[in-house]
Amino acid sequence: MKYDEKQIEQIVRLILQELTQESTEVTRHLEVDEKEMKIPSLPPETNSIFRVKGVVGPSVDGREVGIGLGPAFGGEIRKTINGLSHEDVLREMIAGIEEEGMVPRLIQVYKSSDVAFIGKEAARSSGSGIGIGIQSKGTVLIHQKDLYTLTNLELFPQAPLLTLDIYRKIGQQAARYAKGLQVNPITVQNDWMSRPKYQVKAALMHMQETEKVDRNALSLEVVYEK
Repeated sequence: MKYDEKQIEQIVRLILQELTQESTEVTRHLEVDEKEMKIPSLPPETNSIFRVKGVVGPSVDGREVGIGLGPAFGGEIRKTINGLSHEDVLREMIAGIEEEGMVPRLIQVYKSSDVAFIGKEAARSSGSGIGIGIQSKGTVLIHQKDLYTLTNLELFPQAPLLTLDIYRKIGQQAARYAKGLQVNPITVQNDWMSRPKYQVKAALMHMQETEKVDRNALSLEVVYEK
C-alpha cells in the first residue's frame, strides 16, 4: 500500500500524540493503588504463541532476568518491523540469558505499549531487578528496577537494524547486568536513513499494538515452549 504525503503526516501526528499521552501515564502506572491491582487482567490471546502461567507476582530469585513483552507481541503481531519472527527473537534473547547461567521470566504487559514502561515492569517483576522490554515492532531496552521509568541501562531504538545476533547479545548483556558484572555497551550499526524508510510502518505497528492496551490490566507471566 502506498501513502501520499498528507496521509503520512496524519499517521505520524497520531503516533506522536499517542507517545506523548503514554509518557504522561507512565508514572501513574507505577503507583497503582492496591484496589486497582485487583482488577482482572485481559484474557489471553487465543492465537498467542504463549501459554499463560498466571498474574505476575513478586520474585526473590536473583537468577531471574525479566523479559517484558508488548501487549500484541506474539499475538496480534508476530514479526518485528524488519520481518524477524517473534519466536526467533525470543529464542535468541532466552538463549543469551541462559548462556550466562541466568533464568528468563516472561511477562506480557498490557497497561502500556511504551517500551520504557514495559522494560521497567519486567525489571520490577524479576528477582534480579533487571529486565528487558521489547515492543512488537522490535524496539528494545534493558532496564533496572531502581531507575526512573524513562531512563534505562541500554536502549536500542533502531529496530529495523536489529538482527537475531544482536537480540542474543541483548539477552547476554541483561544477564551480565543481573550478575553485577562490568559490561561494555553493545555496539549497533547506525543508519538514520532507516527512520524515514520505516516511519509509516512503525506508526501503523505502534497503533496496532496500542489498540491492545488496557490501562487497568494486570501483567501476566507467560511461558514460551521452544
